[in-house]
Amino acid sequence: MHIIDPRFPLIENQGYIPNPFTCEDYLERTKEWDIAGGAVVSGSFQGYDQSYLKEALSRLGKGFFGVTQLPENVTDEEILSLDAHGVKAVRFNVKRGGIETLTHLDSFGQRVYELAGWHVEVYIEAKLLPEMEDTIKKLPAVSIDHLGLTTSGFETLLKLVEHGVRVKASGFGRIDMDAAEAIRGIVRVNPEALMFGSDLPSTRAPRPFLNTDIELIQETVGDELAEKVLFSNAAQWYGKKD
Repeated sequence: MHIIDPRFPLIENQGYIPNPFTCEDYLERTKEWDIAGGAVVSGSFQGYDQSYLKEALSRLGKGFFGVTQLPENVTDEEILSLDAHGVKAVRFNVKRGGIETLTHLDSFGQRVYELAGWHVEVYIEAKLLPEMEDTIKKLPAVSIDHLGLTTSGFETLLKLVEHGVRVKASGFGRIDMDAAEAIRGIVRVNPEALMFGSDLPSTRAPRPFLNTDIELIQETVGDELAEKVLFSNAAQWYGKKD
């Protein structure tokens, strides 16, 4: 999910600044579920600010991890400091930042993995994946947001899943495909690959997250695989120990 706390810097992106969605808002929205943890993901509207993320991870506590955005010239010391605060990935936002966002994907992805064991998260339309397939396959650990968003390029996404890339089962209101069909395709290739995310508060999504999105996962894959998609795959990926 995103945490949007107006006490911290927000940057207009493509004419958009989101409404607040604080840790308290998130906890209230999800109070009916037994939430064991999650990933707080930095949005394009947060730039390289880390102050909100450190505060959010401290507030949410055990089981919550950060996915942040960083400039390529960030120091090793800053990466290790963020790791100590619970950050476990660096995000490349191609959807909002353009294909040039991937300029340092290879070198930076290798660097953060070797230094801190972080993975790379890529917010990208699957239709762009064929030209990025070889580069992504060279990276040690990668996840792709929102089922890849587009039907075009989905076959390449499945090739990457076969190679070990993980996929977020999130943002069903953003995609141009049948979510259940996409979920079935991914778990057939690798049942460890798919990781649920609420995508709250669904910034800029044509259709926001609904509770029935969880039910869709359960109905599509059955109880045993639903446990993987809804918990254990992500727990392993983000390094949760218990």
